[in-house]
Amino acid sequence: MKKQKESTWLIILRIALACVFLFSGMSKAIDPVGWGIKIDEYFSSFGMGFMHQFSVWFGILVNIAEFTLGFMLLFKIRVRLTALGYLLFMVFFFFLTAWLAVAEHLEVYYGYNFGVVKDCGCFGQAVVISNLETFLKNVVLLILTLIIFAKRKTIQDIRLTLLGQWLFAFLGAAIALLIQLYCLRNLPIIDFSNWKKGSNVVDAFVEKPAEIDILFLYKNAQGGEKYLSMEEMSNITDLYPKFYEEFEYVDRIDSVISEAVHAEIPGFSMLDKQGRDFASIYLNKEQVYLLFMHDLDEVNEEALKSEKLKNLITFCEENNIDFVGITNSSPDEIDLFINNHNITFPIYYNPIDPVKGPFMVRDAVRSNPGLIVLKNGVVAEKRAWRKF
Repeated sequence: MKKQKESTWLIILRIALACVFLFSGMSKAIDPVGWGIKIDEYFSSFGMGFMHQFSVWFGILVNIAEFTLGFMLLFKIRVRLTALGYLLFMVFFFFLTAWLAVAEHLEVYYGYNFGVVKDCGCFGQAVVISNLETFLKNVVLLILTLIIFAKRKTIQDIRLTLLGQWLFAFLGAAIALLIQLYCLRNLPIIDFSNWKKGSNVVDAFVEKPAEIDILFLYKNAQGGEKYLSMEEMSNITDLYPKFYEEFEYVDRIDSVISEAVHAEIPGFSMLDKQGRDFASIYLNKEQVYLLFMHDLDEVNEEALKSEKLKNLITFCEENNIDFVGITNSSPDEIDLFINNHNITFPIYYNPIDPVKGPFMVRDAVRSNPGLIVLKNGVVAEKRAWRKF
């Protein structure tokens, strides 16, 4: 019996579908911590908070499965089995994203509160799309998957032995696994965060107050008037020792030179116990070392005890460079942490809603702790704790 040949249109469809899975898997594989955080959000949304400790590893397994399916379809490895895997994968995510789109609609327009995850995370931080857009994307992908599944018998496997095909498939899985393990121990290979190297975080996170010109109006007994600026007021008695005897304050005139500029991304702060915000001070420093610790309960103990960290702190002290920490943990937790670990540098906190965020400290660097060096508000260095 003559074997059916894969048609040109089917080849194009197969490659396109494979590339979508490869891109989707790789966009998350380069940031396994970020994808693990998204998985954790799903667990929390569905009342599965007990799975928190497995979030990252579960996410890694999902990425391996997705990338390997794309790899196998692209190179025609065990096509019938691969087509079945695609179908199961897409049917599950079709119904999941259908629920997310409907639940978000009910939350926005009818006041329900399902705690739905607003960003599916299907392409990591590389491409951010809404739940409705994700669902529509999955409708298209499911249609393509059904076509591949229906035509699976016309797509011939790659010309390798059965063992050779499985070894080739294992190569795809190994690529996905090794990339994720590397990024897990270090930082994402490609950084899509607002704190990537070279970013000006002052423009992004610091609000610029309005610039106001102030004039003070004074009059004397003869009806003479003087308009004085703040600078002139500071040394007026040096120039006119009897000024306040001869002149009386009448009015203050404020003129807005430039309007206040709101932060592009609101919500970043560095508060002390009194609630004073030091973010604009430190982010505008000529040079500052910021140690990000999004959750003090989960900070790596090995990092805190490392000679690398101690040497960094000593280096900053000797060169009069600020070294400070920032966390989402509360002031009481900060005090306990400082006492338990003999911390010698100040730690500021960025208050957040534990469910809604915004999770700026957590998202700044995928390491707990992680180091960011700023020079005049620009990210000069960014390191995971193993690379201090």
